[in-house]
Amino acid sequence: MGLKEQIDKNKLPQHLAIIMDGNGRWAKQKGLFRSMGHENGSKAVREIVEGCAEIGVPYLTLYAFSTENWNRPKLEVELLMKLLVSSLKKEIKTLTENNIKLNAIGNLDALPKKAHSELMDVIEKTKQNSRMTLTLALSYGSREEITKTIKEISLKVKNNLISPLDIDEKVINNHLYTQNLPDVDLLIRTSGEQRISNFLLWQIAYAELYFTETLWPDYTKDHLFEAILNYQNRERRFGKTSEQLNE
Repeated sequence: MGLKEQIDKNKLPQHLAIIMDGNGRWAKQKGLFRSMGHENGSKAVREIVEGCAEIGVPYLTLYAFSTENWNRPKLEVELLMKLLVSSLKKEIKTLTENNIKLNAIGNLDALPKKAHSELMDVIEKTKQNSRMTLTLALSYGSREEITKTIKEISLKVKNNLISPLDIDEKVINNHLYTQNLPDVDLLIRTSGEQRISNFLLWQIAYAELYFTETLWPDYTKDHLFEAILNYQNRERRFGKTSEQLNE
């Protein structure tokens, strides 16, 4: 029995998030330019999106470009933006055929005009799709997101649109970039690094974390299925005891 067949479809993570790490190291190991790592990383994206759709994961969020990534060498940033545009153009047919809705979170206004326009075009053309929601985190940083949220809520308090006493988790959730997404159940990070890197800090409060040594361009459906099987063998207590869960 293959890994895919071992997965319990009734215990799937509803929201899977992935920190796609290792493109540069993959290229360096092979004596290639970093650009080749990013290009091969985009192939892994297609593979994992297909894998999630096949088994029925309803929400997949990929950390594609962080607020900190703007500090990378200018040529690399330009390449990543061009790759984003070309990938969106290539994948719109696949997204449509597979009934996948594209979403994006982050400070999207910071994206170059062409990348922003292409992104909005694909989001518009796939907005009625319902099989799975694929979210790209672009120019995204969790601290920036939380800071933006605090400012927005503070302004509403100042203008008497909301009382400070009414501020709760629901109010905060409704001001986050991810307001239309459920909390993350499983967070995967590739390449062996074991840190969160300013990604969905609020949303992963009770997520299961899974770290793998595999570099992102080498990440396959079987790697994905391994991670999900590992997730399904964990006990998620949400602050309760094992005994309470079994009552």
